[in-house]
Amino acid sequence: MAKIAFLFAGQGSQYPGMAKDLYEASESVRGLFDKAEAIRTGTLKQMFEGTAEELKRTDNTQPCLFLADLATAAALKERGIEADAATGFSLGEIAGLAYAGILTNEDAFRLVVSRGARMQKAAEAQEGSMIAVLRMDVTELRALCAELGVYPVNYNCPGQVVVSGEADKIAKMKEVLTERNIRFVELAVGGPFHTPYMKEAAEGLRGDAEQLPISAPRIPLYANRTAQPYPDGKDEILTLISEQICNSVLFEDTLKKLAEEGIDTFVECGPGKTLSGFVKRTVPGAKILQVFDKDSLEASVSIILQE
Repeated sequence: MAKIAFLFAGQGSQYPGMAKDLYEASESVRGLFDKAEAIRTGTLKQMFEGTAEELKRTDNTQPCLFLADLATAAALKERGIEADAATGFSLGEIAGLAYAGILTNEDAFRLVVSRGARMQKAAEAQEGSMIAVLRMDVTELRALCAELGVYPVNYNCPGQVVVSGEADKIAKMKEVLTERNIRFVELAVGGPFHTPYMKEAAEGLRGDAEQLPISAPRIPLYANRTAQPYPDGKDEILTLISEQICNSVLFEDTLKKLAEEGIDTFVECGPGKTLSGFVKRTVPGAKILQVFDKDSLEASVSIILQE
């Protein structure tokens, strides 16, 4: 019997029309989306009809992508498939909070609306960007980041670390990397996320989260901040939720820990295949599936039920 982890997709994977066919096909997805629409009017129009540029704004991306992520888990549950453990990449961790039962779906959506708005405000206060640096020695990368005043923030998988910071400093970083023949990829995000520039947003988010009922997780949810399962205590949970946005995402370590705990099937829930690529490079031999629309749902369900 497969031991399954759900991986909830992060910011940058969004696209116009995401999860529309799941909304049309699944009663539980419609219920989830309609409740969210009542909280934040216009979210479904942004998801289904918005432009790529509109969806790139953090205050729009986060509520929309949260729903697309959680929709896949709801659709899988309708087909009798649930995860033994879960994690999410940055924004995806908020979908994980809902899936693991730490927050209700509605409260997690309220939190992600606040998270997106606070991070958008912080991004507007300090223009920034992020790049994924490929196959550079981590020690050398950290030294270069310190020299240029930018931050190595997301440890995605072997050979890939995301660097974040002020736009002009990231531009200088790209020049240096190009001179050294080191490859990098620009990310479709709108700010210097997971850096100290997000500290005020993190403090505000904690205040927002303190107003919400919080429960102990029903399944292990692995935190970006620690690469360990969320604890049961409310204060510790609040710290992980808030500090995540101004600290590094330890995704490579999280994947290794999941594999150590016996996870052999990783299901990427939400748009894109980015997290699947991280699994492939981190956990050799793992079974990797994606669910982002009706066709990929049917294909993944078929594979899982055959095991």
